[in-house]
Amino acid sequence: MMMEKVLLSIVALSGLCAVSSPAKRQYHFVYDLKNMTEAQSYCREKYTDLATIDNMEDVKILNNMVDLNKMVNADNSHEAWIGLYNDLDSWRWSLSDTSFYKQGETEFRRWGSGQPNNLKSEQYCAQMFSSGQWGDISCESHLKAVCLYVRGPNVTFILINISMTWTEAQSYCRDRYTDLASVRNMTDNQKVQELLSAGENVWIGLFRDSWKWSDGSNSSFRYWAAGQPNNYAGKEPCVAAHFDSGKWEDYQCHIKSAFICYSPPTTKQVIKLSLLKENPSLDLNDPAVMESILKQLKQRLKDQGVNDDIKLSWKKQPDGKVFHKEKKKDKKDEL
Repeated sequence: MMMEKVLLSIVALSGLCAVSSPAKRQYHFVYDLKNMTEAQSYCREKYTDLATIDNMEDVKILNNMVDLNKMVNADNSHEAWIGLYNDLDSWRWSLSDTSFYKQGETEFRRWGSGQPNNLKSEQYCAQMFSSGQWGDISCESHLKAVCLYVRGPNVTFILINISMTWTEAQSYCRDRYTDLASVRNMTDNQKVQELLSAGENVWIGLFRDSWKWSDGSNSSFRYWAAGQPNNYAGKEPCVAAHFDSGKWEDYQCHIKSAFICYSPPTTKQVIKLSLLKENPSLDLNDPAVMESILKQLKQRLKDQGVNDDIKLSWKKQPDGKVFHKEKKKDKKDEL
């Protein structure tokens, strides 16, 4: 009964004193060897997802956390999967206006045999061959382009006889027409193909978003090792951090490796409490008394709908004590 009265006084007289600085996500090393897909599933089941890394501070945190003695990968290397991957299927059209496409038309593709192969790293743009089939190629290549001109229901394709990079071609088409050509179906494909001479290949408006994070984060931070990503043999779309330096390399996704998960950040609040003792002899710095108050506080918070995962603890003052008797104000100070 006495402890209940103390608790009621705490709840009635408590006030927020300070809030900690913004919290960081929590990282978790897992040293079981799994391929990228297995690691992603594990992280999503046990935590939130594979690790997203935002800056050099995160890199330093991971370098300090890793236990190299537990990292026994098959080839005795020290890499661990993170959440970055090269989305080989993330092709989309330069013209993003959804009203231009009927259902399913944004997904129309006519890739040639073995395409897209990203055989050389950074093949993020699409070309059409005179055969009417498509292939991927570096966006820095110089090709002629086919522009799209939309006027109401009328759609026209225009061949531009100037060699340009894909980005230059996109700007050219947007300045003078509507955009680089979107090929929505076999009818569009035939119209573009008819503009080409034998052996000619041209830019169309299809391009690929490249590196993405497993959790959908838009973090643009990259920490590649020298010469990386190299997409060796066109088959390395997954990324691991190598813990001789923490720098990243692209790997084949089937390789078994340790990996890093993350969970949501935790927040910390510091609360200043004023207590009114019903019993003057009660020692609030008694560990048993402090523990009892914490338990009752947590129960009250839970009853009010606060997450049950909340952790409460006392903050000691420089003299090692938690509670101090409040000094009475001098009447002169009140005047």
